[in-house]
Amino acid sequence: MLIALKFYTDVLEMRVKSHWGKDYAELETSGLTIGLYPATQNGPKPGTSGSISIGLEVDDLDSTVAKFKEKGVTFIGKVMEDGPVRLGFFGDPDGNAFYLTQIKRGMGLGTDPRIRTNLRL
Repeated sequence: MLIALKFYTDVLEMRVKSHWGKDYAELETSGLTIGLYPATQNGPKPGTSGSISIGLEVDDLDSTVAKFKEKGVTFIGKVMEDGPVRLGFFGDPDGNAFYLTQIKRGMGLGTDPRIRTNLRL
């Protein structure tokens, strides 16, 4: 995490918006905010296909998944629960990784830093 954080701040000159030790960092530049967090045991390994993904926050994950499926989007696995969020993973036509995320009811934005990095859809 610290090596990546140094790259994004020193090389790409992004500003640190928040930093939660080894668990999470949020950086921003010119209207773009990204979140960095370490790879998980079951997730893609850094530098491999799918190791970077774009998250889109939605109010109703199930209806959005259904809408996307009607438009031909194929989801990877089932919707999963991850602490304060529900997630659905898919790819664009070029194989770039995306996910939809819904904050569970009763969970505020301040409860878990992982849920604050998504683009609002």
